[in-house]
Amino acid sequence: METNTMNATGSKSKLWEFFVDQLRDIYWAEKKLVKTLPKMEEAATSGELRNAFSTHLEQTRQHVLRLEDVFRMMGLEAESSKCAAMAGIVDEGSDIIDETDEGSAQRDVGLIFAGQKAEHYEIATYGGLVQLAKTMGYNDVGQVLEQTLSEEKETDIMLTQIAERHVNYHASREPQEA
Repeated sequence: METNTMNATGSKSKLWEFFVDQLRDIYWAEKKLVKTLPKMEEAATSGELRNAFSTHLEQTRQHVLRLEDVFRMMGLEAESSKCAAMAGIVDEGSDIIDETDEGSAQRDVGLIFAGQKAEHYEIATYGGLVQLAKTMGYNDVGQVLEQTLSEEKETDIMLTQIAERHVNYHASREPQEA
């Protein structure tokens, strides 16, 4: 496959620039989640949900390392740029913790929502990055990114299963505050 990273003038293409910008964005997002997931784990009531956040924290640390490998594979320094979307999702998650009762299933429902919003953002980003990597002929980079994409999808499914197995039901039984 031909590598299409150069434009007609011999400089990097606009697609390549966009790809690198998105790598920097998701790199910031993953590093932010490394700091955020322990707070979500601590705030969770359900042991299963706490374990899910703990497991995903370890995966997320690997995602950061993989992105650093991707930057190296492309001959770039690993740099991040603030991801406004993930910053907003993290802020919303903090609000959920602040606005729900400690030890409540309602809080767990909110944490699952926040977690899935982060996962869906990551799934969208990694899915797009995989396709762009392939388009530009960076098949090895695409494979690395595809591994992370697969793990993000698995985490999303796991959060849904936790909600369906018990968290949503328990929250539906909690009395409304007067």
